[in-house]
Amino acid sequence: MKKILLTIGLLTAFLSNSYAEIGVNVGISGQMGLFAATGKEVDTGLNVTETNQDTEIAAVGYGSIFIEKTIGDVLAVGIDYVPSALSSDTVESTKRDKTTTDTQTSKTNKLKVDFEDLTTYYVALNVTDNMYVKAGYVTVDIITKEDLGTGGSYGDTDTDGVVLGIGYNRGFDNGMFARVEGSYMNFDGTSVTSSNSDNVAHLKSLDGVTGKISIGKSF
Repeated sequence: MKKILLTIGLLTAFLSNSYAEIGVNVGISGQMGLFAATGKEVDTGLNVTETNQDTEIAAVGYGSIFIEKTIGDVLAVGIDYVPSALSSDTVESTKRDKTTTDTQTSKTNKLKVDFEDLTTYYVALNVTDNMYVKAGYVTVDIITKEDLGTGGSYGDTDTDGVVLGIGYNRGFDNGMFARVEGSYMNFDGTSVTSSNSDNVAHLKSLDGVTGKISIGKSF
C-alpha cells in the first residue's frame, strides 16, 4: 500500500507540473515474459527433516502504467507500476508423516502465490536518437494462498531486485511516442515460516526476461 501511495503521489506531482514545463512522459505498456523460480520447503518433523526443492518456468503477460521525467536530452527517471496481481499455478503435494513405528498419516498441501504491486524505479539513458538503455530497482509483494494439511499457514512477504533493459523509442510530431523494449529481471531470495510448525518455505531465486510494447504522450 505504501508503494501505491508513493506512486500516486509522484504521478500527481509530475502531472501537476506537466503544463508548466516540458519533459514529462506518461504511457501504458503491454508486456510478455518468461520467468524461472526455484523454491525449497524444509519440513521439520519429530524424527526426520525433509527437504523438497523444485524449479518452475512460466510464461506471463501483464500491463503496466508509467510516468517519467526527462533530464536534458539524454536522461530520464521514471516509475512503472503493474496494477493487477500476477498469479502462479496451484501446486499440490501429499506427504506421509510417521507418527509411530507402525502408523503414518497423509497430509496434503496446496500452495498458490500472487505477486502484487510490481513496481520499477528506473533511469534510462539515450545512447542514440532512438536507442536507450535502462537500469532500475524493482519491488514486489508476495501473497501466499495455501491450504496446508498441518492446519498452519505461511505469511506474506516481499522481495526486490534489479532490472536491466534496452529499447527503441519512436516519437511523432503530435507528442505521441511508441517503444519496444527487452529487459532482464533478477530478484533476491526470501523465506516464510509456517504459523504452527518449524516448516520453512524458501524462494531461492526468481529471474526472467520480458518484451514490452509501450505507447505514450510527451508533455
